Order: sequence, then structure tokens, then C-alpha cells
Amino acid sequence: MTTETIFLKLGGSLLTDKTKSEAVRLDVVKRMAAEIADALDKKPQIRLLLGHGSGSYGHVAAAKHGTRLKVNSREQWVGFAEVSSAAARLNAIVREELLAAGIPAITFQPSASARCEDGVIQHMDIHSIEMASNSGLLPIVYGDVAFDDVRGGTIISTEEILGFLAPVFEPKYFLLAGETDGVLDAYGNTIPIIDRNNFIQISSQLGQSRGTDVTGGMSSKVYQMLALVGQVSGLRARIFSGLAANQVRDNLLGKAERTGTTIQ
Repeated sequence: MTTETIFLKLGGSLLTDKTKSEAVRLDVVKRMAAEIADALDKKPQIRLLLGHGSGSYGHVAAAKHGTRLKVNSREQWVGFAEVSSAAARLNAIVREELLAAGIPAITFQPSASARCEDGVIQHMDIHSIEMASNSGLLPIVYGDVAFDDVRGGTIISTEEILGFLAPVFEPKYFLLAGETDGVLDAYGNTIPIIDRNNFIQISSQLGQSRGTDVTGGMSSKVYQMLALVGQVSGLRARIFSGLAANQVRDNLLGKAERTGTTIQ
């Protein structure tokens, strides 16, 4: 049976209410776990690597302390630890719901091995994640703090972490489930396809995330995905709403090509 590697990112705006502090949408988390379990049961050849945003947990704490930009004072290092703790609290909720759904999920805390230089990931322990995946486990990563040779400390987003892992795992799809129906234009309509030919034209129409987000809004995500699909051969990215029932399951099974936005 030929495996099919897929990266799935569950957005912080999907899992939490980012306008409030540490407000998890537990019903959504439970449904995400059930949909992932259903997809893996129907298509066992999927080799899945899961990432999730920190939403109203890590982003609120990070905005308070300015952690993304630099960490060098005593107060900022205390904030660095608070951001790490907040992000880990949401991860624990996600992981436990996946385990409750029968998925052997295991967390790899990015800050334990990630090293950055001026906000760009230079190193991360990939071998352990590969071993977990090859053993039939579901590896989970999430937006987290990281030590940085220039800034002292910083924040690394889930997209940045998965982007760093993508050249090694060579996924077929990079799925991003959020709270919108895809990438929306200035009139609120979903843009079905984005590539290098139309990105410049639409980039000015892309807004920021609703609520607190220290790692950039939709424009940043689209730009990162465009760069990544150009780097990893055969990769396609899809941005869609996880608030609609069964969209995560159907995207994992390749049955939702007519919804959301495809980046190629």
C-alpha cells in the first residue's frame, strides 16, 4: 500500500475564540478529532502530520510581551516562559481529544529543539518525528516559542514549523483549516485558485486574522504557502473552513476539491 503524506494545520482561529483569552472551542476540537479518526480509518495509507495554532492561548500572551520581535530582558524572558506554557495548555487539550478518538497522537514540543536566526528556523529535531510517523503514531507540532541567535527568543508559527519539515516529508497536500471558507477577496468571495500569476493582483485584498495574531494574517499564510509549493515538488496547499462539518475529513480523503482555495 503506497502511503500518501499529508500535512494538516488546524488554525488557532478554528480551535479557539481569538478575541478572548484562552477560550477553547471544545466542541470543535472534539469534532476535529472525530473527523481525523474517520478519515484515517477510511484511508489508512494516509501518513499524517498534524500542526495546530495557539489561538487565544499563545497569541494573547505573545502580544502582551512582544515575544515575536525579541526577548532579552528579565521581564521578556518571563513572558517567553508564559507563552510557552499557554501554547502547551492548548496542545494538551488537542492531544487528549485525539487520543480519546482512538488516534495514537504524540506531541513534539517545537521549543525543545528549534533554533532560529533572526526569526528563521535553522534547526529542529526531525529524526524523532520521522520515527514516530514510521511507527504509526500521529506526530503533533504547534506554534511555540523558540530560542534565536539574533533576537534571543521569538515565536515560530505552525506554518513555519511545517514548512521546515516539508522538504523532508514531501507531503502531497498541505491542508489549512481555519474559520473562513478559503482566501476571500475584497467582496467576501472565495478565490478558488492562487498561484504566482495572480498573487500580486490579489495580495492587497488579503486582510489580517480576526482577533490577536502575532505571526501575521491571511496574506502571510498565502505567501508562505506559495513559497513552499515552489520548493516541494508536487505539493498543493488548500485553505478552507473547518467550521463546516466534515470538511476536514473530506479534504483528507481528497473529496473537497470544489471548496476553499487551492494554492499551486
